[in-house]
Amino acid sequence: MRKISLWLFILVFTASLARAQDAATQQQIDQINGKIQDLIDAQAAQGKRLDALEKSVSDLQDKLNQPAAGNGAGGADDLKKLAEQVEELAKKQQDDNDLVLKELEKLGKGGSISPGHKAPDVSATTTDNLTPTSTGPQKGYEYKIQDKDNLTAIAKAYRAQGVKVTAEQILAANPGLNPKNMTVGKTIFIPQPQ
Repeated sequence: MRKISLWLFILVFTASLARAQDAATQQQIDQINGKIQDLIDAQAAQGKRLDALEKSVSDLQDKLNQPAAGNGAGGADDLKKLAEQVEELAKKQQDDNDLVLKELEKLGKGGSISPGHKAPDVSATTTDNLTPTSTGPQKGYEYKIQDKDNLTAIAKAYRAQGVKVTAEQILAANPGLNPKNMTVGKTIFIPQPQ
């Protein structure tokens, strides 16, 4: 009778430990999901602020292009301040994007999510940029846009391969490229910084 009681006690104790571990694991998963959602929400909010600032810059540029009846110097100062704010916001958004990518990589290393970007092959795609620039043709790489690509992720993938390029440099090297609506399969130029 004692053996049966002992085995029953061990069985109950083991079952309660298993439930406690499952609850702790679920709590950690919920915390990670909450952090990811917070990062995504912060990135979306910054994107909205950036859009509003871009519209304000565009409106101010339109005002500057119209013949001014009064004080033109104040408008130029406002435009300069607004441009600085846009640059600052763009940097913050870049930092947030990098933070989101780091969090996703951490989750990917844990085995629950696979990374979304394949590292580009930078050795096989060297080319000369034929677009006119003030300093002449640049050396760089061709990259074919893939599904769910964005300039930040592309720049990060190239930096991982030793090419120190930023999303802003890629955008500047590809006039007419809309970073919010990139066409899958389109080839873009990735400049090799001097």
